[in-house]
Amino acid sequence: MPQMPRKAVFPVAGLGTRFLPATKAVPKEMLTVVDKPVIQYAVEEAAEAGIEHFIFVTGRGKGAIEDHFDIAYELEATLKARGKTAEIAQLEASRPAAGTASFVRQQEPLGLGHAVWCARDIVGNEPFVLALPDMLILSPRGCFAQMMDVYRAHGGNVIAVEEVPHEHVHRYGVVALEQKLDERTHRIAGMVEKPKREEAPSNLIISGRYILQPEIFARLETQKPGAGGEIQLTDAMIALVAEQAFHAYRFEGTTYDCGDKIGFLAANVALALSRPDIEPAFRPLLERLIGR
Repeated sequence: MPQMPRKAVFPVAGLGTRFLPATKAVPKEMLTVVDKPVIQYAVEEAAEAGIEHFIFVTGRGKGAIEDHFDIAYELEATLKARGKTAEIAQLEASRPAAGTASFVRQQEPLGLGHAVWCARDIVGNEPFVLALPDMLILSPRGCFAQMMDVYRAHGGNVIAVEEVPHEHVHRYGVVALEQKLDERTHRIAGMVEKPKREEAPSNLIISGRYILQPEIFARLETQKPGAGGEIQLTDAMIALVAEQAFHAYRFEGTTYDCGDKIGFLAANVALALSRPDIEPAFRPLLERLIGR
């Protein structure tokens, strides 16, 4: 069995310009979907898959993320004084254990690849998982837990993929497939970042969940800027395809892009409808609003 990942990297340094003016003072990762910040869903998904250490690549103005995963002494003291045991338990369950969260600064906005590279010393020479927190995946079993099964069986690198309409492929990293390993898993032949529709090798896009080997850091160290003038993670992975196995896994679940206003609103509705404590009251209200 391959060495299992113990650490997760969360790039959270983005400016969130699509949500201004809200993100002028609040990090976009702290915008709430129902009653949790977007970042918390990704952290919980990683914890479900057995991840033990959580690495946040932050930037200026992101202190609220660090505070969220810390103890709020005044709040918890007030809750205890009022006998709010359920709320205290909820807060305790939402934060990593002491010493299991690390925060490192991406000092310049040089792209996703650069953000991942900034975590290199904390990850060390071992496989790790990478989550793009904007991509909220709703599924009965977390996407990372599913991907760990693929990793145990095949090792290498594992990338979550999903289908999109061909006219949308220019927005994403797109994979080309070769050997089929099972109904949901293929060996990857190649990748391209944000291709033109007519040049895309498929309509399977990279969905913001990865299991990567540490050799990716050496590639990112020397990676030249690509699409958008940024250091692209996809370009570094392309350079490794000839040396390491990369597997595309079509996960079970639905992705909501919470970095987009429509995706963010859809995530709130979908999560609310999935909650037995909210759905009975929310669904009739939603139906009345739609019926107007």
